[in-house]
Amino acid sequence: MDDWSNMTPGSKHLVDEILHSIFFLGKINKIPFSPNEIISDDDILKALKEKYPRPFQFYLTQLPRRSPFSCVLDMIVLLNNPENEEQIKKSLQELINDLAPQVLVSSTICISQKSKTDQNSKRYYGVSMSTNGPNPGKIVIAASCLSKWDEYVSGAVMTYYPKKVKKDYFDATIEVPGNIRCEAFNLSNDEKINPCRSCHNLFGLNTKETREWPYGNCAEPESLSNLLKNEEEVKNKTHVHEHSAENRQRAEKEVRKDLMSVLRTIQFTTWTGEFYNPKS
Repeated sequence: MDDWSNMTPGSKHLVDEILHSIFFLGKINKIPFSPNEIISDDDILKALKEKYPRPFQFYLTQLPRRSPFSCVLDMIVLLNNPENEEQIKKSLQELINDLAPQVLVSSTICISQKSKTDQNSKRYYGVSMSTNGPNPGKIVIAASCLSKWDEYVSGAVMTYYPKKVKKDYFDATIEVPGNIRCEAFNLSNDEKINPCRSCHNLFGLNTKETREWPYGNCAEPESLSNLLKNEEEVKNKTHVHEHSAENRQRAEKEVRKDLMSVLRTIQFTTWTGEFYNPKS
């Protein structure tokens, strides 16, 4: 990531962000790892501390807004340009082949466009949560809901977070327009993946799949969030189930409370309530 940032102007914040995310996940791992243990080469560690001091300063007090592989995805999209879909997938696959399996690596990529038929429309990418184990996943999904994702996507996920059960007082699930493209692919073999039952329940995506992954875990939320943040026309045509502002606040409070509870369970007691903002 650091090497890539030297080739891509305006991408240093992605290195800053991935370091913070990895250090935080290292700290809450079942066997905790400190930054010094994660980056065992003293010269590299010293250089990173000088270049990116803030991740070392804040990984114990602020939560990451997303998982590490999302930063990798953003960097590779910048390196290749968003329209080079096949090259982006290929670059991610080559990287994954060089990494230890299942260690902070996403399994799925999703690509959204405002139209299935207009292949020249802008592409928006997302990857599945690159966290290990249920608690880190719950933490980062909650953080993405509270601080990163588009309000429509976060509202839909918070309708079910964290128990896979729909809240009885809050339904902010959405139905995206039927003519948009939202396609997921397996990153190891490039096979197309149908949306799971969770993504159908959240976003109205058509599927015959019955399997429910944890809500917010898939690649679709990040990809659709990026689409909705940037394509006003799609956002205006997205159907949102009616809910009051008070109930949304209540849902956000509940998500934050559940998040605090998970942090207490894993003995992470130093969070200040803030989410990490990388500096470019």
